[in-house]
Amino acid sequence: MTKTYMAKRSDIEAKWHVVDAEGQILGRLAAKIARVLQGKHKPTYTPHVDTGDFVIVINAEKFVVTGRKMKNKMYYHASGYPGGLTETPLQELLVKKPTEAFSLAVKRMLPKTKLGRAMFTKLKVYAGPEHPHAAQQPEPLKV
Repeated sequence: MTKTYMAKRSDIEAKWHVVDAEGQILGRLAAKIARVLQGKHKPTYTPHVDTGDFVIVINAEKFVVTGRKMKNKMYYHASGYPGGLTETPLQELLVKKPTEAFSLAVKRMLPKTKLGRAMFTKLKVYAGPEHPHAAQQPEPLKV
């Protein structure tokens, strides 16, 4: 009888990947990045251990959305007070916080647990082409 492999925290080596979001479709790219953050691209994937890699996203403000999502897609925020629901269209959100739309797309594809929140901390999103993680020697992620 063969035993199922379960990764331990000490066995994990997290790599760094860099992704250029320019011209990429938001949802499709976010799904691939969420998969890498969870570690599902590795044969050592274990559901209860964070086996994922770090991902750096550059040019996050230059992604593409299909259809009329730029005007019609809404992001909601509730203050907690009656009548305190704020809705912001994607077009407006990109002007105010260029990286927020991308971060939210990936965050909402991760598990809603402590482990999911730990995975999300390994995502680094930058609006421009520069990032301060050159020392980690990130490899380009094939998308």
